Amino acid sequence: MKRFETIEKIPTWALCYIINGDPTGLSDEDIKMIDGFMQKWQVEIVSPISQDGNVSFSHYPAFGLPAEVEECKVIYHSENSQTL
Repeated sequence: MKRFETIEKIPTWALCYIINGDPTGLSDEDIKMIDGFMQKWQVEIVSPISQDGNVSFSHYPAFGLPAEVEECKVIYHSENSQTL
């Protein structure tokens, strides 16, 4: 299966769950939203670009409502014609 790579603005509130599998502080709706994103794009890896935690605000994060985000490298497998 072909792998694709992109840089996406991932909400900071989702990173502990995506990277460590820790759902602490997330609602069932939040978890469902993250899981939907991960499954739709067949995401393999989400890795923050900056080791310093370079956080900014985005009106258009990869998923969810406007939020603080961190730019992350996302490696995925979906050949969906829509952009991430």
